[in-house]
Amino acid sequence: MTDRLDVAVRAAAGFRTVYATPPAGRWAAPGRVNLIGEHTDYNDGFVLPFALPLRTVVAAAPHPAGRWTVWSELTGETVDFGPDEVAAPGRITGWAAYVAGVVWALREAGHPVPGARLAVASDVPLGAGLSSSAALEAAVLAALVDLGGLDLPAEQRPRLAQRAENRYVGAPTGIMDQSAAIRCRAGHALFLDCRTEQVTHIPFDLDADGLAVLVIDSRAPHRHADGEYADRRASCEQAAALLGVTALRDVPADGLDDALARLVDEEARRRVRHVVTENQRVLDSVALLRAGRSRQIGGLLTASHASMRDDFAITVPEVDTAVEAALAAGALGARMTGGGFGGCVLALVEAAQADQVAAAVTAAYADRAFTPPTHTTVTPAPGATRLD
Repeated sequence: MTDRLDVAVRAAAGFRTVYATPPAGRWAAPGRVNLIGEHTDYNDGFVLPFALPLRTVVAAAPHPAGRWTVWSELTGETVDFGPDEVAAPGRITGWAAYVAGVVWALREAGHPVPGARLAVASDVPLGAGLSSSAALEAAVLAALVDLGGLDLPAEQRPRLAQRAENRYVGAPTGIMDQSAAIRCRAGHALFLDCRTEQVTHIPFDLDADGLAVLVIDSRAPHRHADGEYADRRASCEQAAALLGVTALRDVPADGLDDALARLVDEEARRRVRHVVTENQRVLDSVALLRAGRSRQIGGLLTASHASMRDDFAITVPEVDTAVEAALAAGALGARMTGGGFGGCVLALVEAAQADQVAAAVTAAYADRAFTPPTHTTVTPAPGATRLD
């Protein structure tokens, strides 16, 4: 993973190189890891993410011509577009679509979006399930809001950023990623009710408890674009319609058996069982964290992974291997995090055992001739902010 200590410096340096002038400011937004609550967000359910210290930084300044020009450190490309090009989804593609989508969503909401020059640098890994796209959207949104003096309270920003990704980019994500990138607090997990968008900041002080969260990049490609995510979402919506509820969030845990008995299709039963039990695991995790019993969420994390593997069918051999090896090496709990089909695994470990668990996962990968994984330990970080 890229050295995260200098990402803000790199963004500013890139801006000066491309535009031959210093930026007016720098804005940062984090990647996120979802502690628990997978594929519950678009089912109006509950999630419990926290923000990572890995950040995307946007250096920006007003554009005198009222256009938007953005440079990416990752690709070395500069993309320029004006009001006509951004007027409809599909005209700007690739990575720049996430930037154009934010401009589009702001304009659609009636905000007078300022023209801007932007330079983007990031240490949020792409394709790892850590929501690099939401980090980019949140950082760009923060920059444009400040540059234009726009009236857009923080609690309204996640929905706008989600609209950019859903409608402009065409990725059918829920509200969790943007909420985490924008609204998280350091030292806390974000308990989000995805129906009401109400958030509660739940203390999650790993250092005080002698714990660590080990994030392991499985190195298996994270493939939202291949339609699997959309298929799962459609399956859940169809099941909700068959059950006569607005969303699967409305199926209570104690009513699960009755709901499953009303479904004929076995695949639909498995999808529903995952969502309903996963919502309950989020609620149980929040209760444990509030009670200061952080270690006891480990079993819920592991149960979540089993549900994603067996009922929702979104894991791959690399992530299953990482989870199994971490647990065998003493992790208190482990699960895949993110939309599935690759990406990252998180393991809750005793802080003193983090290196031991990581080494065990690496050895298990070697035994199976998988591409070696990478890992880092993380602590809950703040959401989007202006740096200077």
